[in-house]
Amino acid sequence: MLEKTNRLTLVEQVALQMESLIESGKWAVGMRIPAEPELMAELNVSRNTLREAIRALIHAGLLKTKQGDGTYVCSASALGVVLQKRFLRSDTLQTLEVRHALEREGAHLAAQRRTSDEANELLLQLERWEAAAARGDMDGFVTEDIRLHQSIIAASHNEILIELYNHITEASQDLITSLTRYEAGADFMEMHRQLVEAIVGQESDRAVAAVHRYIAESKAVLDAKGGERP
Repeated sequence: MLEKTNRLTLVEQVALQMESLIESGKWAVGMRIPAEPELMAELNVSRNTLREAIRALIHAGLLKTKQGDGTYVCSASALGVVLQKRFLRSDTLQTLEVRHALEREGAHLAAQRRTSDEANELLLQLERWEAAAARGDMDGFVTEDIRLHQSIIAASHNEILIELYNHITEASQDLITSLTRYEAGADFMEMHRQLVEAIVGQESDRAVAAVHRYIAESKAVLDAKGGERP
């Protein structure tokens, strides 16, 4: 029988401190973390303890070591790593269904909670999105599409929903890109304009209906392609 313990080992404490630096953004993705001597002095731990903590974070997918170069941050949070691995084992329809659930609730909450500044920013973001489509800039269109949806979720003011959505967006980047490139038509654009206008007008039901419509459009694209990525 295993016994419960409330005490963290020194290695776990060091790993948690380093993880908090990553999640707070002080150690950004792509950054090389400080060298061992500097970390040992700052954390007041031995080389072995530090290396064990680093190995734990490498195993969790937050850090990676480049031979002869150092250790780098490769993910902003452990949750993002877990979701990335899980999405690799999921089919495109399941991924789309999860996005549907999150974007539907995000739109519903955003329509209720958005601030005046957020309403103005959503309209500006919509204009940038439409401008990219008008000039045929598909890379820009995809980028602005992601930003638009993230802005809508941010206006929900639900921190868990925001974090979860951002991680899922990162994990399903390829699917989002392929679908968005395929869907840049007038009907798809109009559905998003209706979504933004509903949120700005604080019409929750209308916002949710707009989400239903463009997700149905995305599912139709998948069905047309036999469930494969467009």
